[in-house]
Amino acid sequence: MYEQSLYKSVDPIRSNTIKRLNKSKKWNYGYDKEHDVIVISKTGQIGEVIDIQGLKIALPKMPGNVYSNDEAKWQKFDQPKELSKLKSIFDWRNYPEDLKNQWHDYIDEEFARREEGFWFNNGGTPTYITGTHYMYLQWSKIDVGAPDFRDSNRIFYIFWEACKADKRCYGMCYLKNRRSGFSFMSSAETVNQATISSDARFGILSKSGADAKKMFTDKVVPISINYPFFFKPIQDGMDRPKTELAYRVPASKLTRRKIDSKERLEELEGLDTTIDWKNTGDNSYDGEKLALLVHDESGKWERPDNILNNWRVTKTCLRLGSRIIGKCMMGSTSNALDKGGSNFKKLYNDSNVNKRNRNGQTKSGLYALFIPMEWNFEGFIDKHGRPVFTTPKSDVHGPDGELIDIGVIDHWENEVDGLKDDQDALNEFYRQFPRTTEHAFRDETKNSLFNLAKIYEQIDYNEDLKSSSAVTTGSFQWANGLKDSKVVFTPDPNGRFKVSWVPPRNLQNRVIVKNGIKYPGNEHVGAFGCDSYDISGTVDGKGSKGALHGLTKFSMEDAPASTFFLEYIARPQTAEIFFEDVLMACIFYGMPILAENNKPRLLYYFKRRGYRGFSMNRPDKVWNKLSVTEKEIGGMPNSSEDIKQSHAAAIEMYINDHVGHLGDGNYGTTYFTETLNDWAQFDINKRTKHDASISSGLAIMACNRNLYKPISNRVTQKLNLGIARYKNEGFSSKIIKR
Repeated sequence: MYEQSLYKSVDPIRSNTIKRLNKSKKWNYGYDKEHDVIVISKTGQIGEVIDIQGLKIALPKMPGNVYSNDEAKWQKFDQPKELSKLKSIFDWRNYPEDLKNQWHDYIDEEFARREEGFWFNNGGTPTYITGTHYMYLQWSKIDVGAPDFRDSNRIFYIFWEACKADKRCYGMCYLKNRRSGFSFMSSAETVNQATISSDARFGILSKSGADAKKMFTDKVVPISINYPFFFKPIQDGMDRPKTELAYRVPASKLTRRKIDSKERLEELEGLDTTIDWKNTGDNSYDGEKLALLVHDESGKWERPDNILNNWRVTKTCLRLGSRIIGKCMMGSTSNALDKGGSNFKKLYNDSNVNKRNRNGQTKSGLYALFIPMEWNFEGFIDKHGRPVFTTPKSDVHGPDGELIDIGVIDHWENEVDGLKDDQDALNEFYRQFPRTTEHAFRDETKNSLFNLAKIYEQIDYNEDLKSSSAVTTGSFQWANGLKDSKVVFTPDPNGRFKVSWVPPRNLQNRVIVKNGIKYPGNEHVGAFGCDSYDISGTVDGKGSKGALHGLTKFSMEDAPASTFFLEYIARPQTAEIFFEDVLMACIFYGMPILAENNKPRLLYYFKRRGYRGFSMNRPDKVWNKLSVTEKEIGGMPNSSEDIKQSHAAAIEMYINDHVGHLGDGNYGTTYFTETLNDWAQFDINKRTKHDASISSGLAIMACNRNLYKPISNRVTQKLNLGIARYKNEGFSSKIIKR
């Protein structure tokens, strides 16, 4: 049974606290530092708190009376016919005063819904939508007319409201699927904000200037035109402008309009607010102050335009000093990594709400949101706006009355099965309709050093095994806390190790002592590869991670053959913690380790602790050709071009033989998706960025060390045994001289 993980209800605040502060209406809109929640309620009262991908958001308290219609679902409210005839505030001013009074309550109610949001009965469930979402559903005109209510859009707008409410946040970075409605939703928000803001500027960018212009003319302008008169400010210029939508008083109106003695010029005030678009470029909107920047198709910016460079520039348009005065609404599917996707991926990863600096901000300043395709796929949304995840057992109908007889996940998997023989087409489908972030950032197979088709086959296979126990997360510790005794493995969801195989007890902690030096007892079973680091902390807080991989050989022991059984990719607080982690893993499995010796502290740590015998010497040199340091601590340098090529060739060989579909319905046993993704993105010219690839490649080389043994040049000569040979011809024998 499918279980959604997009959002969940949480209880970070005690119920008594909520009741107490609700009574006095003390909950303020914005980030509540004491309870670490973002309050989006504007009534002073809160109800349910939901967690959307790490962001805890407090919704308004549900009112006593929730609106409901006969269908128990969202339905757009009809605008009164009399009011629909009024096109501007000028028409309203000429409207008879006695008739105005009957519409005051209606107009006030619309303003209240715009500000505070709206509750309605949706299939028996009281459902809250934000004011922005209400404006989108009720007053925004899109290509199909009025938008449908979708639960995915409800989550999107709640997340966006939290971004607006949080003073630490510059906006959202939304990773979406194709035809999710982002362009229309962001256009609706642009108009919504612009029509209530004075002296403000709103900007639009897309993957090209033509796309930004099209978004402006085909989406923003029609939405603005469709607004009722009481939401529509005085507008300057053409009704359907091509470059700028200006909410200000036109000079011509002041000269043409007949103003009687009862009216004052001051009454004809405009907002002096504009919406415009810019051509795509790194310096678009440079130096300008923006209230809202819409970034459409940010994952499709191709060279020379760079979304990262553009964001660094336009970010300054949204702040005054340290104070954030504007927000960015960014959303896109992703191109292939070399076609803008890699920059967008970095920006998305830098927007992780769970990784903040001491100011409480993410690295980019944005908040990342990913909504899987199963939430927002056309044709698989029921009449209540809820996704039909699995194939229904009874009749389910969409908003258009059409029967939905298959679940969206089943439909998606059928599409995937049909593309299995065309990996590039499959990857494009994944990018357009992703169920995971890994799908969204799939690369083209032709751009990889390794066999991407096999890597992605394995990743997909691993996805299907998510519910199984193929990989266990845990930690290694010394038994009873006594170092150099026995090591034990303990499952721990917060552990740094991922393990797919644990050796039987008879193979655990096999250590052989020779002349006071400890050696691994299971060298015939497998080996480790390690990419270490020497410095505990870095100036910028970044630094590469330490990586450790364990790989088995073919052996007669009770162990899977040619299988990566351990993955460790982490950077603990100190280098010494990392060294001890690596040492304990080696001892527990009783296997040697091949590490790069250009960062030698790990290897010196092994020697100092008496485990020099665990550190493998470089396999491509005989003992008497090793340097003094190599003889002392072992290890392998990474500077030689031959070694770099041999390392990459080792990974390539392993992938071709042991990863992905192996025939007869069998798949490889590399269950560590982080390592697989690192292989997929591996760049031999930027090896330092690929810790997992370095480590896993060294493990492969360690298990196949015989392949790298140097071949000595032998000089062969005939062996003289000192035995005389004779030439017998005719009647005589003569000795053959040598």
